[in-house]
Amino acid sequence: MKYFENVPVYLRGTGIVKTSLCFQERTVGFAQEGERIELPESAVVLPGFLDEHIHGAGGADTMDGSAEALSVISRTLVREGTTSFLATTMTQSPEKILKALSAVKQFILTGEENGRKKGESVKGKHLTGARLLGVHLEGPFISAAHKGAQPLEYVAKPNIAQFEKYREASGNFIKIVTLAPEEEGAEELISHLVKEGVLVSVGHTGAKYADVLRALNAGAKHVTHTFNAQSPLHHREIGTVGSALLLDGLDCELIADTIHVSVPAMQLLVKCKTEKRLILITDAIRAKGLGDGESELGGQKVYVKGGEARLADGTLAGSVLKMNLAVKNMVEKVGLSLCEAADCASYNPAKALGMEEEIGSVALGKRADFTVLGPDFDVLMTVVGGEIVYRCAF
Repeated sequence: MKYFENVPVYLRGTGIVKTSLCFQERTVGFAQEGERIELPESAVVLPGFLDEHIHGAGGADTMDGSAEALSVISRTLVREGTTSFLATTMTQSPEKILKALSAVKQFILTGEENGRKKGESVKGKHLTGARLLGVHLEGPFISAAHKGAQPLEYVAKPNIAQFEKYREASGNFIKIVTLAPEEEGAEELISHLVKEGVLVSVGHTGAKYADVLRALNAGAKHVTHTFNAQSPLHHREIGTVGSALLLDGLDCELIADTIHVSVPAMQLLVKCKTEKRLILITDAIRAKGLGDGESELGGQKVYVKGGEARLADGTLAGSVLKMNLAVKNMVEKVGLSLCEAADCASYNPAKALGMEEEIGSVALGKRADFTVLGPDFDVLMTVVGGEIVYRCAF
C-alpha cells in the first residue's frame, strides 16, 4: 500500500480537491496508510493519460513488429504521463501488418506484457511502462487521395475477410479501425466491426456529409485526427470536417500541437463539440523524444525540425508531441480548465473504448493509474497499477 498525503487530486465530477490518496493496484481510499510517497507542494494528481493513437516513440515503432519495440514505446510514454495506449499500425503490406499485430498479441499475453520485466507473472506487478490495451488499425482501408503520410501502394479497399485475418493475428485485440466510409465495401465492414465490438473511426477520407452520416447510422462513432487527411469544410459540401463538427454522435480525435491544427481551429472544435466529445492524441512516431534529425515512418524518410515531422515533400508525418504538452496547449492556448483538458486525455478515450469503469479517472476501485504534474505541466511522477514507473528529480 502507498499513499500521497494531503495533495491536490482531480476527482471527476467534483474538481481538484486537496486530500490524501491511498492506493495499491487500485485506488483504495482517501486516507494515510502504507508507504508515504513524497510530492512537492506544487504537484497535482491527475488520472493517467490514455493515448489511443500513437505509432511510436523513443526510436521504436509499432510496425517494427517486435515485443522489444513495444516495450520501448511503453517505457517512453510514462515520461509524459501516459499510462495506457493503443499501438497504432499504418498502411503497409499485409505481411508487415500481420507481423505487427502478432507482436502486440505476444506483448499482451506473455510476461513481456505492458513493460513487465521478462519472467514476471502476467498477474504480478513490477510494471515498467504504460499498459498496452490493444491496437488502433489505421489503414489500410483508407482513401488514396487522403493518404497523408501513408504509403500509397498499400492502400486497400475495405474488406471483411482481410480484417478478420488481422483480428486473428492480433488475438482479438484490435480496438479501433480507421477507415474511409466512401470506399467500396466500407458500409459492410463498418456493420461487421460494430457487431464485433470494434470502434469505427472515420479518417484518411474524402467523405462527403452523406457518407459520414451513413457511417454514423451504421455505427461509426469516431473521427481520426480531426481536420487532418480528410475532406475540408465548404459551404456547399461540408465534407468530413464539417460533418465532424455538426454531428453530435461523433467523438473527435485532436493532435493539439498547434502544428497539425491551428489554435483557432482547435477552439472551433471545442465550441462545436464541447470538451466532452474531444479526445487528445499524439499520433507520435518513433522520432518522439529523440530531438531534431532524420527518422523513418513506414519505410519513408522523415525529417524532424523544430517539433515538426515531415516527409521530404513537406507532408506532415505524424508528430513528436507529448501528451502532457497537448494538455498544456488545451489549457493555455485553447482555454479549457485543467480538469476539462485532463478528461480529454483520460476519461474521454477510456469512455470511447468502453473502459471508463476501469480507468480514465481517479475513483475508489479503479486502477491506480496516475500522472503527477508540476506547475508548468511537467511530469513529476507516473503511477501504473499502483507502481511508480517514472519519477523525476524534485
